[in-house]
Amino acid sequence: MRKIKHGKAASGCGDSCCLKLEGLNVRIQGEEILEDVSFHLHCGEIAALIGPNGAGKSTLFRSILGQLPYGGSITFTQMGGPAIRLAGGTVMGETRPLIGYVPQSPSFDRGDPVSVLDFFTAATAKWPVWLPVPKKYRDRCRRSLERVHGEDLLDKPMGGLSGGQLQRVLLALALEPVPHILVLDEPLSGVDMEGEHQLLEMLDEIRTNYDLSILLSTHDFATLGSFADKVILLNKRVLKVGTPDEVIASPEFYQTFHLRVGKGGER
Repeated sequence: MRKIKHGKAASGCGDSCCLKLEGLNVRIQGEEILEDVSFHLHCGEIAALIGPNGAGKSTLFRSILGQLPYGGSITFTQMGGPAIRLAGGTVMGETRPLIGYVPQSPSFDRGDPVSVLDFFTAATAKWPVWLPVPKKYRDRCRRSLERVHGEDLLDKPMGGLSGGQLQRVLLALALEPVPHILVLDEPLSGVDMEGEHQLLEMLDEIRTNYDLSILLSTHDFATLGSFADKVILLNKRVLKVGTPDEVIASPEFYQTFHLRVGKGGER
């Protein structure tokens, strides 16, 4: 898998676009959920967020999406441009970056007649699902699905999709329009091995084609080395940041999960 290193990302952020969290703190009902969380994610990088249940991964995503108040700062800087605050107003710059979000797979009734076209059009154009979809919206949906090689899903019922097919539809929706940052919450959950391989290949293609930052959470430690440029180990605070091999081999990883994960998988 091709790794994109934008500018001089290894030595700093001066000449590259960057999502930067500095000293992030989140407190909910008096409880400290996140404490002094700091890391950088450059355009063209895929970062995997790992941690035990209750580590604050969803809270971190909600903070980036602007859904929770926080202390510290979250900024996005385009190459050669000003820093832009993602939530709570503008620090510098004029336009918030676009953030695409893929939630954990929602469930659909297998008997539900709503098609992928209906679902996509209702989400992007606020078009009622019980009315015929105009050609311009159908064409828009097909173009979006083509980004994830899912144009054959256009007329399929949402309830009949496999886990991998559903992730394609949600990913196409998150890419309409193409964002600066793509956030995925457990995208590999409920996806079979073949679907997982295809999804990871698509993410690599997307970050190559559009040079965007991708941050995803996962519990699949054995595949980290096949797709992630960077792994962030979180348990309320950042315990370790590095390459997949560096994080998996670290004392922090073992102390958190009590696992030793080698190239052959978990043991």
